[in-house]
Amino acid sequence: MSTYDLVVIGSGPGGYVCAIRAAQLGMKVAVVEKMPTYGGTCLNIGCIPSKALLHASEKFHEAGHALEALGVKVGMPKLDLKAMMAHKDATVEANVNGVAFLFKKNRIDGIRGIGRIVSAGKVEVTPDKGDKQTLETKAIVIATGSQSARLKGIEIDEKRIVTSTGALSLARVPGKLIVVGAGVIGLEMGSVWSRLGSEVTVVEYLDRILPGMDGEVAKQFQRILQKQGFTFRLGAKVTAVDSSGKLLKVSVEPAQGGAADTLEADVVLVAIGRVPYTHGLGLEEAGIQLDERGRVRTDAHYRTNVEGIYAIGDVIAGPMLAHKAEDEGIAVAEIIAGQAGHVTYDAIPSVVYTSPEVASVGRTEEELRTAGIAYSVGKFPFTANGRARAMNQTDGFVKILADKTTDRVLGAHIIGPVAGELIAELAVLIEFGGSSEDLARTCHAHPTLSEAIREAALGVSRRAIHI
Repeated sequence: MSTYDLVVIGSGPGGYVCAIRAAQLGMKVAVVEKMPTYGGTCLNIGCIPSKALLHASEKFHEAGHALEALGVKVGMPKLDLKAMMAHKDATVEANVNGVAFLFKKNRIDGIRGIGRIVSAGKVEVTPDKGDKQTLETKAIVIATGSQSARLKGIEIDEKRIVTSTGALSLARVPGKLIVVGAGVIGLEMGSVWSRLGSEVTVVEYLDRILPGMDGEVAKQFQRILQKQGFTFRLGAKVTAVDSSGKLLKVSVEPAQGGAADTLEADVVLVAIGRVPYTHGLGLEEAGIQLDERGRVRTDAHYRTNVEGIYAIGDVIAGPMLAHKAEDEGIAVAEIIAGQAGHVTYDAIPSVVYTSPEVASVGRTEEELRTAGIAYSVGKFPFTANGRARAMNQTDGFVKILADKTTDRVLGAHIIGPVAGELIAELAVLIEFGGSSEDLARTCHAHPTLSEAIREAALGVSRRAIHI
């Protein structure tokens, strides 16, 4: 029986970061992973491959539609989908090999197989081939992540009816793509295939896209996507998919019930969210409590109700984001080591990697109104930003929300070029409890996109310069 200070189940962003931080703190660590490569969903079939395709498809679209306006004539580009997929696969390989290197560097034992918690202090590992083994450990961290939620009555084959996994590896560009769900994953993957030539229709149960994000941002983003060719069916639900013919027949009806109509599609992407992955972990037998949504129940220090067993990432409450899992992985490793690990959840950004990008951190206007918090708004459009004009990317704006009394920044929302990079400045400000005045008085280089952030901060007190 192998003995460790910590056994982590799952090598996704939460799990591998937790393992590395624990090793830095002097612990003997093992990571149990059921997949052939490390990195979990994010590195293998999620964040990393999707961003590779988003970037490549954006360049393809730019070459055919945007470069001529900048004086660059290249003619209509020709798509080599096989080469684009090879770029995606090479990106994934480099990242998962990087995690393997980090394990070796930090003397972390990677153990292949399905992990099951036998009891506090014991993890049984069942490999694809060979005998089971039992790991004895002082602490266990559950970091098994999540999987795509399924739509009742619709069978996924990952060829024509796909989750995000299948959508990342289609053999050809679908003529018509129906995306079920207007969340981050659906809009990102819809953007990839739309740029490459698909006719994309998004069916969403709610009456808006990007639920949970700022309403004003969502409305403008929907208008931008419609200009890009997206069609939206909001307040609607998919009730069946007939796959017997050459084209899929998709039954769509109003969310609240009513007469259904039929849409045709080459591919249907089911992107209605993700659910915690807890299958086969032995949680019930070990006495580990779950909440009403099937997530592992933890306290503020990531402890389950069983002594010595912790959980982080998508498998517990909170936003299902890789960087949230990473921060929790660091925090729980430090807590296990006797330190004061902590995550500021109000400072965790969210990003949609479309074009333009959408990024958010902290509270939305809707949340502040519901909470009864008085706030001031500063907003600045990219149409008034010199760098954005030079780049010919002027869609969108920056919006900053600050407490009306204290001026402390409570939330920030960006739709525009590289919003995912720009949001970091505002995440730092919120982490340190900064005010809009702090940001407004900070010199920003000219000409840069980040000047729009400063102008939005100036706008909180109605003193923006360039509008």
